Amino acid sequence: MSPRIALGVGLLLAALACKPQPEAPKKAPGPEKSRYFGGAPDGKLHVYFFDVGAGDAALIVSPSGNTVLVDSGPASAESHLVNRLPELLRRELDLVVLTRPDPKHHGALDAVLKRVGARRLMEPQLPDTSSAYDALLGAVGSRGVQVFSPASSATTPQESVRLTLEDDVNLTVLWPRAPATPLLKGAPDAEGRSAANSIVLRLTYRDTSVLFAGSARAETEEALLSRGLLGSATLLKVASPGVAGANSLGFLEEVRPQAAVFSMDDGLGKDAKVRDVLARLKGVGAKAFRTDVNGEMHAVSDGKQFEFVLQRPTPGEPFSAQRSVFPGVDPRPALVRTAKPPPPPVVKPPPPEPPSVEKAEPARATETPRASSPGRGGGEIDVDDLPTANARIPGRTEAPTQKTRTSSSAPMGGYVGSSRSDKFHVPGCSNAKKILAKNLVRFKTREEAAKSRMPARDCNP
Repeated sequence: MSPRIALGVGLLLAALACKPQPEAPKKAPGPEKSRYFGGAPDGKLHVYFFDVGAGDAALIVSPSGNTVLVDSGPASAESHLVNRLPELLRRELDLVVLTRPDPKHHGALDAVLKRVGARRLMEPQLPDTSSAYDALLGAVGSRGVQVFSPASSATTPQESVRLTLEDDVNLTVLWPRAPATPLLKGAPDAEGRSAANSIVLRLTYRDTSVLFAGSARAETEEALLSRGLLGSATLLKVASPGVAGANSLGFLEEVRPQAAVFSMDDGLGKDAKVRDVLARLKGVGAKAFRTDVNGEMHAVSDGKQFEFVLQRPTPGEPFSAQRSVFPGVDPRPALVRTAKPPPPPVVKPPPPEPPSVEKAEPARATETPRASSPGRGGGEIDVDDLPTANARIPGRTEAPTQKTRTSSSAPMGGYVGSSRSDKFHVPGCSNAKKILAKNLVRFKTREEAAKSRMPARDCNP
């Protein structure tokens, strides 16, 4: 090849190398495929309460590995959560719950979803939300995340919405209950109304339970109490600790938590209203833990008790205080699996009694035994069968049972118990009606019943 031809070929190759190449088509944004580092499921329920300062963020991991993130904390928690969550997850989140449209609850959401991803998101669908919040939900939907609200079924509007994560693990939405029950409007401003109508959740696993109170205010607590929607909980995620009227004594006496978790920063921890809540919790026998003092908290349930582990012990307490055990005390037969509820014993209804001079306490909720597999009837929704955006979800009623003070005289019909239980009831109690006839034991007086059994806590005989 002559030098002139060689030079021409070289120039041509150089020109082709400098020519701009067409860009590859861009893919839709999704979670970073960095890695998930979480271990294999261990058959226990795990709940992590993250230290995100003045905000809320908690992760639920079911015994078989299904996951729910309840709130994502403020924007200041982004760096912490995008590093901490991959350590606990094996795949994208199954569900995110935003309890209210407030930056303290969703500020880090965009960063979190970019890092770990999510399949579905539930939010309360409240009116008068900010344009920034609406834009956030739009961005979430554009990533393929299904957004929906906990609206009751049109055919059974009074039933609670229940999400089944797996067998024996359920999330029940206690509030809001729109459209069947109007949203609360008592607060003087939009922020207060948003807080009063935030999502309140009850997580149950066999005998153990956690009440996520969202940002409930005094009017929320009153609505839950008056409708008999509350019951005892092993753990309480405290709502609005610095707000006057929240966490009332009546509310705490109804829930009767063994342990209570505060998510707060140093400033809120010095608030006088917070000290009042701490005193009320101590009065009902609950042990209080704070993220500003104890850091991240990890609760592990085997279905019978919660083992509670702190990142840091409370100052002045021994190192062994980092770990506590709280037995399950849920009196409700929520998760007893039977083919169908047993027939009630034949008991003649007692004649009406004269009015008692003592005031009746608020009713406690009871959960009916499940008669079908999750998500396949019975009003329950499996975590894999959650609906698309804004679909109505059929729920399952948590039928209240009335709890009244006892008098010195025995009620008509005496007292009843089961040969398979160490509790006794009044005949009209809902749990008494579930005792099989072949197991029914009768007592003429309370003293006779108390010799061999303890009073049932649902009807307080």
